[in-house]
Amino acid sequence: MNNYIIEFKDVWKTYNMGNTEINALAGLNLTLEKGSFTAVMGPSGSGKSTFLHVAGILDTPTKGFFRINGKQASKLSVKEQAKLRRNEIGFIFQRFNLMSQLTILENLTLPMINEDTQKAMNILDNMGLEGKYAKRPGQLSGGEQQRVAIARALINDPSIILADEPTGELDSKNANSIMQILHDLNRNKDVSIVIVTHNPEAAAFTDQILQMRDGNIV
Repeated sequence: MNNYIIEFKDVWKTYNMGNTEINALAGLNLTLEKGSFTAVMGPSGSGKSTFLHVAGILDTPTKGFFRINGKQASKLSVKEQAKLRRNEIGFIFQRFNLMSQLTILENLTLPMINEDTQKAMNILDNMGLEGKYAKRPGQLSGGEQQRVAIARALINDPSIILADEPTGELDSKNANSIMQILHDLNRNKDVSIVIVTHNPEAAAFTDQILQMRDGNIV
């Protein structure tokens, strides 16, 4: 058994735009160790979000080899991929992606493998959201909504968290607070974390910063 949480070997992702082929990933080679905290930076169109979507088994590479926590996702059935995604990976999105019609507690219990209201409440408490279980996302500040999004990412005890611009919608105070939460999760829970960000202050919380350009690490 190796110690890698993510392995990409010569991974390509090609999109057809009319008669033009766009290589969002161009032979990407990358290994990230378990327990690592990594920032991926680069200009728009460099392939950062595509990398995150492939790593999260939300998108399929055109060719190449990749493993997530030792599992080769391309060899799994659609059902097995969904199980791997649910059990191993937590997602945090820039725009929170919370269901506005549900309470924040319901937003957490909905994706749980085994619904456990007390566990969901405990995670919300740890995010500083005690007593707000019945509120809906629209009743919370941006920083509070992102804390709910982090809580949702943790609900199934993932081994890895993938975060796409997790501070992009927040002011500097809330951004630093969110990054401190992720830093503590990495240190205290040994959760491997990868963030895609344009924000150098957010990247400074991580252990390593990778620069992407034209679909590869430079």
